[in-house]
Amino acid sequence: MTLNILVLEDEPDIRKTLEYNLSREGYKVISAASIEQAKTFIKSDTFSLFLLDLMLPDGSGLDLCKMLKGNSETESVPIIILTAKDDEIDKIVGLELGADDYVTKPFSVRELILRIKSVLKRGTLKKDIVEIERQFGGLKINPDSHEVFIDSEEISLTALEFRLLKELVDKRGRVQSRDQLLTEVWGYSAEVTTRTVDTHIKRLREKLGSMGKYIQTIRGVGYKFSRTPD
Repeated sequence: MTLNILVLEDEPDIRKTLEYNLSREGYKVISAASIEQAKTFIKSDTFSLFLLDLMLPDGSGLDLCKMLKGNSETESVPIIILTAKDDEIDKIVGLELGADDYVTKPFSVRELILRIKSVLKRGTLKKDIVEIERQFGGLKINPDSHEVFIDSEEISLTALEFRLLKELVDKRGRVQSRDQLLTEVWGYSAEVTTRTVDTHIKRLREKLGSMGKYIQTIRGVGYKFSRTPD
């Protein structure tokens, strides 16, 4: 089955390069030069991945990322953000909104393709696995439906926050370094800084409220999900 990829990029040369190389890899590529054009394509077709530029003539790709992750029909579709801005804040905001990866221009087409394949592979593997529910006190995690409850009240997590929580829970009692979490949750560590992990941990604890104490910081090492909260 041919996978559809939406490329949102306003620079013609880069857009054509992506179209050519992704098509050679067997993907069906639909390109847009603006957010409004991308929205039109999204309404009329389904996609396996969104490749979004940030700086666009009619707005920011971050706004489209937020819209896609807030829509039940597109929230599970992976997103890779592509931009010329080497800005840590943009990286953090994009990842917090639910983007799966962030690539800064100029980039290697080969590396980008490998990242696309990695993101799509993670999504495929996830679909093939049926997992049992986890429960710790009032915290209940359902990996199959991607739902988290605390005392029967559903907690809203982004896709990345859920993957991070699940990774910590699956290896509960074991300390994981920031690099290990980057590898397991994001797929690789080349373009993501340790600050990103810390930011997600902080937000995850806040969303979990009193149950956030299960996630413990091991100074100089990393984090662990405790078998019993402190």
